[in-house]
Amino acid sequence: MKILEVNTEKIWRGGERQTYYNIKGFLNLGVETTLLTLKGTPLAQRVSDLGVNIIEVKNNLDAYIYLCSKGKEYDVIHAQTAKAQSLAVFSKPFHNRPVVYTRRVAFAPKGILSKLKYKNTDKIVAVTDAVRKILERQFQLKGIIVIPDAVEPKKLNVDRAKKIRQKYMKKKIIATTSALTPEKDPVTMVKAIKELTSLRNDFVFLHFGDGPLKESVEELIQKLGIEDFYKIMGFVEDVEDFFAIFDVFVMSSKSEGSGSSVLDAFVYKVPVVSTDADGLKELIGDCGLLCKAGDYKCLATSINRILNDSNLRNSLIEKAFQKAISDHSIDKVAKEYVKIFKFQLHTAD
Repeated sequence: MKILEVNTEKIWRGGERQTYYNIKGFLNLGVETTLLTLKGTPLAQRVSDLGVNIIEVKNNLDAYIYLCSKGKEYDVIHAQTAKAQSLAVFSKPFHNRPVVYTRRVAFAPKGILSKLKYKNTDKIVAVTDAVRKILERQFQLKGIIVIPDAVEPKKLNVDRAKKIRQKYMKKKIIATTSALTPEKDPVTMVKAIKELTSLRNDFVFLHFGDGPLKESVEELIQKLGIEDFYKIMGFVEDVEDFFAIFDVFVMSSKSEGSGSSVLDAFVYKVPVVSTDADGLKELIGDCGLLCKAGDYKCLATSINRILNDSNLRNSLIEKAFQKAISDHSIDKVAKEYVKIFKFQLHTAD
């Protein structure tokens, strides 16, 4: 069986890391896998270390042309993003191969073209039940399969983290790895940290991530006078290394398909405080403390609670770690996908 993975995003975020994990899992199972991506992307660079075949194209038009001319050489085409789904589906009259699409975001797709895409996608995978329900309501779809995101702990470069630890030697380190975008709701995060300063002052909050809301977030931090507490760290390569020094990991999203960075916190044994937006509630369950989206006071008091209660902290860490290694391993997730691929291949034949 030959699988073509399609992801043409230029950046490295959760979806790209999951594409990498999927490919690694397929290789572990002996499935011949090729990646179609744009030239020079972080994903292409990472996957090259796995020794798989990579088709690098200049742009999405070239990706479409490749699918039209070469797509028929593969047994199944797996689209990892909405853009990749469009490319795979609209080139289908030329390659006539089954298209499997993994949906990771929680907002509802709209428009006639979206409806046409989903109608002509052979199998849809949702990363959480929340995402599945959104798609079912939007397009009255049936047969959507839920396969969760994967996570794989790696050996952390502790030396990188130590530099920050030394800078904030006597501080508790609270952190997030989240883009500065509307759906991540960084404004609520800033308000939560402001609220936390009324409960304690022995901490620093590190926000790893970048995005279009950076300037407005920085202005709010200054307006609230919490520059000494709230630090924008920007986008950082291999951000997982810094989980080694986190005391609490926080998510403030108002919309979230799953939240793969939460899985990092699970495997690196950092307790989680999060909103219950969409797939986050399902992913975290009783393995962290949950608040309603936008409830900055709850986020603050929950962070404070974990920092003050070592028994609670240890209990959450252990439950979360066990869930991550049992339900979200690369090989387990890959096996679920391969079952779908084989079924689609059998149906096509």
